[in-house]
Amino acid sequence: MTRYKITLEYDGTNLIGWQQNRQGPSVQSLLMDAIEKFCGIRPDIVAAGRTDAGVHAIAMTAHFDLSDCPDANTVMRAMNFYLTGLPVSVLDCCIVPDDFNARFSCVARHYKYVVLNRGAAPALDQNRVWWVPRKLNLRAMRRAAKKLVGHHDFTSFRASECQAKSPNKTLDVCKIARRGDKIFFEFSARSFLHHQVRNMVGTLVEIGLGKPYDIDDIFAAHNRSAAGPTAPASGLYFIRADYATDD
Repeated sequence: MTRYKITLEYDGTNLIGWQQNRQGPSVQSLLMDAIEKFCGIRPDIVAAGRTDAGVHAIAMTAHFDLSDCPDANTVMRAMNFYLTGLPVSVLDCCIVPDDFNARFSCVARHYKYVVLNRGAAPALDQNRVWWVPRKLNLRAMRRAAKKLVGHHDFTSFRASECQAKSPNKTLDVCKIARRGDKIFFEFSARSFLHHQVRNMVGTLVEIGLGKPYDIDDIFAAHNRSAAGPTAPASGLYFIRADYATDD
């Protein structure tokens, strides 16, 4: 068996997320379909992050095993041929050691969230941003964002269906920048709880709108209802995964 590492981008608007199930097309199922069409094998594909429905990826990492061992470039070209017209594209493919695991070998995951902060609704960016028409207080959001960085119990920012064994996570980066009408939120950590990023963004936006949320009080509450709403999936992007073997 040969293990392949792929990097892919996708538009999650009309997908049910990464994980395949019977509810509709997923990133995983589209990739498996493409591989099956060119080599007759339907391998399990493991990703660095199992994104939800509507979430996008700029450079998601995944791996799978094949027994016939075609070269990596052939695998990439064949996959992209059968993905033509679909919202998934393979950007890179290489052969890696058998002990590489896209999920468990990952040492850092990076996300961004995009808010369109203007009075006019999006036309070109529909399904790719969260439209917030009221002006946001960038300074207030940045003050709150600083308190999110570090090792905390993120129970209040955790989805009820989250299956992580512990709510304790270390958030390494939480930055906010405005460029024109768009506000970009950047997050980096080794791992995240289910909906953690979207719940943090939803809370920060509420703070930016003048709502009296206090991050210290939210942490202390250990209760999801203490934090703000879950931001829409449309504005969330998986940026990249880092590995100890990366240059």
